Parts: sequence; structure tokens; C-alpha cells
Amino acid sequence: MKKYTLIFALLATFIVAAERRDNESDRVEPFVINGVEFASQEAYIKAGHRCTTVMPTPDDMAMIEADIAFVHDREVYKGKPGGSQPANCDGFAPPLVEITTYVHVITNGNQGNLSNSEINAQINVLNAAYASSGFAFDVVSVDYTDNASWYTMGHGSSAEAACKSALRQGGAGDLNIYLAGIGGGLLGWATFPSDYQSSPLMDGVVLLNESVPGGSAAPYNEGDTGTHEVGHWMGLYHTFQGGCRGNGDYVDDTEPERSPAYGCPIGRDSCRKGEVDPIHNFMDYTDDSCMYEFSSCQIQRMHEHFNTYRL
Repeated sequence: MKKYTLIFALLATFIVAAERRDNESDRVEPFVINGVEFASQEAYIKAGHRCTTVMPTPDDMAMIEADIAFVHDREVYKGKPGGSQPANCDGFAPPLVEITTYVHVITNGNQGNLSNSEINAQINVLNAAYASSGFAFDVVSVDYTDNASWYTMGHGSSAEAACKSALRQGGAGDLNIYLAGIGGGLLGWATFPSDYQSSPLMDGVVLLNESVPGGSAAPYNEGDTGTHEVGHWMGLYHTFQGGCRGNGDYVDDTEPERSPAYGCPIGRDSCRKGEVDPIHNFMDYTDDSCMYEFSSCQIQRMHEHFNTYRL
């Protein structure tokens, strides 16, 4: 009897070990975005390619909080610049703000020639994601530019500067979206509201064209790269900003995260505080299918940034 018990125990151990190897092989499966291969999705996230928006420095963040505090009731910021919002922002009723939106499609011959239906699908995703925030995106023009250099522009490149200098329209409160086959496996980037005064021509959002709904950039092909980058354009930081300590993302109703999440890790508690990470928030790094919300305080913060820097 002991002999059979030992055999069954060894067999169970073998099965568990095999399952563990299978799970580990799943995690290290090569991950490809726009023709660029990474060792795994985790490697892709750690490489910083999910979003290349440049975060403000700590000093700049402090200045931003001070700017916002002058525009709004200082009680919202606990009476001092650099403070954070109260945890309960449910009393904030967001006004309706229609944002004039210009879409610029950059092509390289037949590459990247998005159809009207594909562009409309992206805008529909934005309007659905921001519906509870009071912001609505009204597309007034779509233009197409065939330029091989601009098509694969990188963040901070001379090609990006030339493209935006030639195509950007409107003022501080108008959104310019650039859709291109951006290089390096990048998905997109944006500028912050506080950047506008010093560099108005660079203002806007750049997106990989294959990240629009139905594109090839799975699992980031449902349009929420656009939602995420527009969130930065509205003034939001990543939910994992600052890790587990400090001011984090300056929003009190998003739980802190030690690091960006990817996939859709239900129940993740990276800061070990007994509260799950905000993996469903549009400002994390999870798959598009996992994202579906902004928090109440994020919505209030977007309006504060818009009123401070974009009106």
C-alpha cells in the first residue's frame, strides 16, 4: 500500500511540475508588436515601450499642484500646494466639455492608410471611455500625409517635430491625434497640459496605427492605447507612478502599485496593503480588454488640469 501511495505522490508531483513548466513557458512566449519581437510581454513592459510619455520631474509635479491650487478651491488640496485630493470625489459633477479634435493619418505609400470606419471606431472608443468624465471628442477634420520619415517617427525625434510643426491645428484646448506606424515596437505617447505653454507645436497624442480597434497590435488593439495617452494629455499620471510610497499619481482613490501591471492579473496586490491594484484603470499598462474605468478623483483631476492649462 505504501508503495502505491509513493507512486501516486510522485505522479502528482510530476504533473504539478509539468503544469508549472507549461505556465512558465506561456509567460516567456515571444511577444511581437508592429514587427518588433521581445522575449515576452513582461520584457516588453519592462523595456518601457507600452507608453513613452515623459513624466514630469518631481519639481515640475510640485509646480503643477501649485498651479492647480490657485485655480480651484484650495480646500480640494487640503489647503496647500502639493497636497492631494480628498479620497471622496463623488460630489464633483463634471461639466460637459467638447474637445475639437484633429486626426492626422501618416502613411508610407499604401502602409497605414486607415479607413474612415477605423478612425471612427477609435473616436467611438474614446467617447465611450470618457463619457462619465464629461469630455467629448468632436472630430472636425481628418487629413492624410504620405511621408516615409514621419511614418516611423520615434518619440522626441526630428521626424516627430517636423510632422507636428507641419500638421498641428488649433489651440491649447484642441486635441491633435497622429496615427502612424511608429517604430521600435512603441504604442504611443502624449504631452501633458503643463507642457503646452513652452512647446505648443509638440502638443498632442501619437498612436501606433495598429492599436486602433481591429488592428494587429494585440492585445493592445481595441483602441485603449488612445484612451491611455489622451489621459496623459488630460494631465493624469500612471496609476503606478511613484510606486508604493509618496504622492503616487496624486489621486487618492486609485490604490498604489509597485510596478505596472500587464495582461489582466486579477487580485494583484503589489504593495501588499490588502487592497487590489487598479488593473482595470485606463492609466495602468494592462491589456485593452482588461481596462474599463477612470476613478472619480481622476475625472475631477482631468477637469482641474484642463481648466488650469487648456482654457
